[in-house]
Amino acid sequence: MNTPRIISLIASSTETLCALGFQHLLVGRSHECDYPISVSNLPACSSAKFDTNGTSSEIDDRVQNTLKEALSVYNVDIEKLQNLNPSLIITQDQCDICAVSLSDVQKAVDEKLQSNPAIISLAPNSIEDIFSGIKEIANALDEPQKGIDLVNSLSHRIEKIRSLTKTAMNKPKVACIEWIDPLIGAGNWIPEIVSSAGGVNTIGQTGRNALRLALSELERVDPEYIVAMPCGWGIEKARQEIDTLARQKFWPRLKAVKENKVFLADGNHFFNRPSPRIVESIEILAEILHPELFEQKHYESDWVRY
Repeated sequence: MNTPRIISLIASSTETLCALGFQHLLVGRSHECDYPISVSNLPACSSAKFDTNGTSSEIDDRVQNTLKEALSVYNVDIEKLQNLNPSLIITQDQCDICAVSLSDVQKAVDEKLQSNPAIISLAPNSIEDIFSGIKEIANALDEPQKGIDLVNSLSHRIEKIRSLTKTAMNKPKVACIEWIDPLIGAGNWIPEIVSSAGGVNTIGQTGRNALRLALSELERVDPEYIVAMPCGWGIEKARQEIDTLARQKFWPRLKAVKENKVFLADGNHFFNRPSPRIVESIEILAEILHPELFEQKHYESDWVRY
């Protein structure tokens, strides 16, 4: 049997492959795959069709303009795919903004790739979907037990966090913000993260993509905690951008603002990425919401107070 040659075009599946012990099978990655750091040595097989520098408003405008002319906001480097001769390509069909689209990959395979690779397309909308994706990847590589073992380990860690948060005296109302301008409330698996971390989610719904919100919606729900976790950005960029919200007239009236409970988290590496590190995302939020119960081991590196 030939050794599999895998190209992962999503950062989350690259993390999953490495967590399963399959990093040595990777021959290519997406331009956004950056964890573990050792995968940066692999050739990047994709790129953005727009300038990713700028404010959240500028980037949103570029994304929307790009989507008017194309199905995806990313390019696939077909020549690299041909040279790497993959037997398996992992992509996604959940969000055309999050990663290379399934249609782009399928087109490249059908028209250009003589290796006729298998394609796995992931579409995680919940924590259970993330776990199903882990098992699907392991099954495709004929190592189903590795997928089962990893999911069991992650589930056990999540249950330990949930058990501890059940002892909390209160369950604060939380607003998780996925984008600043326009304002977008986090959806998909984020409400489950909030619940697991001992909070009550106020914007966004489990299993549904993030939606744009009127600024008045944030004032209406008046959360006790606000956690900004912009998609694809780390803490410093979040710090720069949240000032856009802080300049709004209603901002000083919000309970979270008055009580100094506005936080910035690394959305790029944790909350926005449906990888095995979803457990760390729950840990981070639990540290924020219940410092009396959890050691602050992620503080400053993965989250800070605004």
